[in-house]
Amino acid sequence: MQKIVTNLWFDGRVEEALELYTSLLPDSRVLGVTRYNKAGMGTPGDIVTANFELAGQAFTIINGGPHFKHSPAMSLCVTCADQEEVDKIWDGLTSGGGKESRCGWLVDRFGVSWQIMPARLGEMLGSDDTAAVERVTASFLKMNKLDIAELERAFRDE
Repeated sequence: MQKIVTNLWFDGRVEEALELYTSLLPDSRVLGVTRYNKAGMGTPGDIVTANFELAGQAFTIINGGPHFKHSPAMSLCVTCADQEEVDKIWDGLTSGGGKESRCGWLVDRFGVSWQIMPARLGEMLGSDDTAAVERVTASFLKMNKLDIAELERAFRDE
């Protein structure tokens, strides 16, 4: 059992979000849902809460209404093995009205902020070669979706 679980507050479109999120990452699934009934504060039949996993990480989503909005102050960071995974997740999360931001950040169509990070970037930034780290940093600061090949060229000073 995971001790700390991220809870995402939504105002509708919960089923759509669950479908998108669980389709993009391996080892992702909806674990269970509860629905509003006639005695609840929402539309009977709509999801109140859902428990789900993304890449084995537990989350809860609540359909709580318009009281709270998502903020980039809290983002979900996904570490990707390669460019194919970066592209798949980036394209999926920006589809349907998501917005690209800088340095691997985006906001999906539901307003949730994400960081889509290639694992290789962390390796490059952890290098003892300070000049290479500076070049990689300058490179990724100009990007929206991160391009591993371009980061590698900056690292090697090509």
